[in-house]
Amino acid sequence: MLILRRTDVTDVLSGRETEIIELVADTYRLHDEGRTSLPHSTFLRFPEEHHARDRIIGLPAYRGGRRPAAGMKWIASFPGNVAAGTERASAAIVLNSLDHGRPVALVEGAVVSAKRTAASAALAAAELTADRPPASVLLVGCGVINLEILRFLAAALPGLTEAALYDTDPVRAEEFAARCQEAAPAVKAHAVTDLAAALGEHRLVSLATTAATPHLDLAACGPDTTVLHVSLRDLTAEAILGAVNVVDDTDHVCRERTSLDLAQRIAGDRDFVAAEIGALLRGRVTLQRTPERPVVYSPFGLGVLDIALAEYVREEAERRGLGVRVDDFLPA
Repeated sequence: MLILRRTDVTDVLSGRETEIIELVADTYRLHDEGRTSLPHSTFLRFPEEHHARDRIIGLPAYRGGRRPAAGMKWIASFPGNVAAGTERASAAIVLNSLDHGRPVALVEGAVVSAKRTAASAALAAAELTADRPPASVLLVGCGVINLEILRFLAAALPGLTEAALYDTDPVRAEEFAARCQEAAPAVKAHAVTDLAAALGEHRLVSLATTAATPHLDLAACGPDTTVLHVSLRDLTAEAILGAVNVVDDTDHVCRERTSLDLAQRIAGDRDFVAAEIGALLRGRVTLQRTPERPVVYSPFGLGVLDIALAEYVREEAERRGLGVRVDDFLPA
């Protein structure tokens, strides 16, 4: 068993934004081709009121193709950690051999999860704004995920020069600006306090908050806005039904009281989903933008992305001699 710590994962993935975006794109294409296996995620929740916002999610997955991989991500989300000064999410990924099924690696998963999430968002941003790339982005939610999203957007959108930062805690937004400058030096980052005004000023918006229930509509957005709805529960069902919607997997994202799940309960169907990202990347479908309707990208966060990226990390770590090997983890 190879154990890859956070430092090992960070060493492998630092500065690899373009490669990670390409890996995510390839995995989406394989998923659209039917060359993945992706059972529904399992949500472990708790009966106590003080754990009402907490959950641990299990995401098993298999990716086929030239570099097949199988395993499971086990990721905890405890939003109260943020106020205590620690990260909201923590995760571990187990990779299994496809020769004999035995677990071969245990990979720290929070870094993998953040980077595959950011790569997915940046990939969609580039794809959905290809005809007129934006020069600025509004980041709503000043945490780990939006920091990574900015890093990956800077790689995917070379013309990006400005990032407006909004958080329900203005002090947090001000402090976040310095971290953004380190992550993307070519992008000028600054805090804003008027969310409605900022939504109208920026054609690209990234929502990455800890919201458990919808709290935001898109009435303030301009006519050519692309929204990266990464946290999945920020937008009202009515906002979803009034948008042109792109997802990573319709069946997966319309579950667990996401904004899209609430929208399907109102609509009675899923016809409001215009396209899946894998089909767009493969050219099987084209997206028709409507001037009066924003485009909303809602990625559920497919476990197959975590497995693909974790396998990439494992291969590179093996080549570099990184990690801790436990030879007697399993019987000989």
